[in-house]
Amino acid sequence: MKKFLLMGLISAVVFSNSCSSNDDNEGTDNPSGQPQLLLSKVTTVYYDDPANPETTVSTLSYNAQRQLIKTISEGRTSTFEYDNAGKPVKTIYYKPDGTVDYYSAYTYNGDQLANIKAIYTNSNYNRTVTYNYNTTGQVISSTLCQNPECSNPGTDTYVYNGNNISSETSTWGGAITYSNKSDFSYDDKLNPYTNINKYLKIMMGRAYNLSKNNYPVEKISFKNNGVWQQSQTISYTIQYNSSGLPVQVIGKEADGSLSVQYNYEYITQ
Repeated sequence: MKKFLLMGLISAVVFSNSCSSNDDNEGTDNPSGQPQLLLSKVTTVYYDDPANPETTVSTLSYNAQRQLIKTISEGRTSTFEYDNAGKPVKTIYYKPDGTVDYYSAYTYNGDQLANIKAIYTNSNYNRTVTYNYNTTGQVISSTLCQNPECSNPGTDTYVYNGNNISSETSTWGGAITYSNKSDFSYDDKLNPYTNINKYLKIMMGRAYNLSKNNYPVEKISFKNNGVWQQSQTISYTIQYNSSGLPVQVIGKEADGSLSVQYNYEYITQ
């Protein structure tokens, strides 16, 4: 639940509920056609500089089929298009002045999301994310390529314990390769993304979005001379609504100082 997780919500922001198959709503006990709680607003306060906390607000709008059709965050709007099967096929990202920044196109291999391609007017900015799966259909890695040769790719890899990611490793290539790893323990409550389309959870990426439950503890490590060294532990206090979904998450460092706070709001639809 660190800062880059919300950035995944903002930049990969393509999550909805499929209009055609309740199988796409993994992790929910609600039968198709019954009212569901849909995430409608996320307010995040970062305490990187405790004297000047940074607040961001993201809002989400849905159509009658519970498909996400628009998000707004920090003055930037994104809109979403779907095929007849309810799979996301295109996201258009707009600049604060309302002009198009770029769009993303989604490719599927049967029932699995194969890749996402971000397309810019200047093709030098184009990039592609490719996904790999285990035999049970869980995403085990994603690779970001920022040029056709895919030199210096960025990768995220996941290790699962049941329906939750127990370990997430991110590696960035370049002149110097950098890797960090987060290990998680979980509660037994559903997380805010429970009623989000499975493909859009994949698009969002990261452990919190891809897992079923909430993690109260996150241990962060970095690789030093080939050896993992733990550098940070964040403990999260989670408040739930009457439906058992989080409404507030407060993260604190090992010394008790504030790290981040999330407030979640929902609509019934």
